[in-house]
Amino acid sequence: MSLWQRFKRALRSIFGGWVSEMEDPSLILEQNMRDMRDKVPKMNENIAMLKANAKLLEKEKQKLETEQAKLIANVKAAIGQNREDIAGEYALQLEHNKAKVVQVEQQLAQANAAAVKGEEAKVAFMKELDRKTKEALDAIEAAKRAKWQKEVADTMEQFTAGGVDHTHDEMVKRIERDGAVADAKLDMALSKGDKDKAKIEAEAEKMRAAELVKQFKIEMGATGSSAGTTATSESTQNKEGLKN
Repeated sequence: MSLWQRFKRALRSIFGGWVSEMEDPSLILEQNMRDMRDKVPKMNENIAMLKANAKLLEKEKQKLETEQAKLIANVKAAIGQNREDIAGEYALQLEHNKAKVVQVEQQLAQANAAAVKGEEAKVAFMKELDRKTKEALDAIEAAKRAKWQKEVADTMEQFTAGGVDHTHDEMVKRIERDGAVADAKLDMALSKGDKDKAKIEAEAEKMRAAELVKQFKIEMGATGSSAGTTATSESTQNKEGLKN
């Protein structure tokens, strides 16, 4: 491979992708439709010129035919007057006239055929224009939908990847974590309160028990004193009975 070919290949590799990225299919299709519609006036102009040419040839043919009829009459008149020399001149003019008529008729046939083909080409072109316009509009609409879907997908991807969704989950987790910490602190506070309460209640129970014991001692002391007095009285009575 020559150096020039390698250089061209390098340029194509560099600028080819760049041009492809710059191309917008929707804009290109719209421009193509404009280009095709711009051809319609030129096509109409060409068809009009073909028809005008056919009309001019038709008029020329009619003019030649009128002259032909006059030449025929002149030939006959010259012959009638025994002027064969003049009749010969008119005959030569008539012969040229007939040749000219044949030529004009051929040109007229070609002009009419060209005008017909122009009309047919226009009809085919308009059908193709309508078809391609519909295809282009459908493709452009599809491109718009694809672009919109891509934008939505990109937005959703950002939302899911690291946007609102990520922030939402993070905040929910923080709230749940803070709530769990608060619940734990409350449990600890309640647990501490329960321990203090239990301690107080235990101390109260001990004090109550001590008080009950004290009361029992008092009652027992009083009962013991009364029992001693009764025993002493009975002993004295027994002694006195023995003495008697």
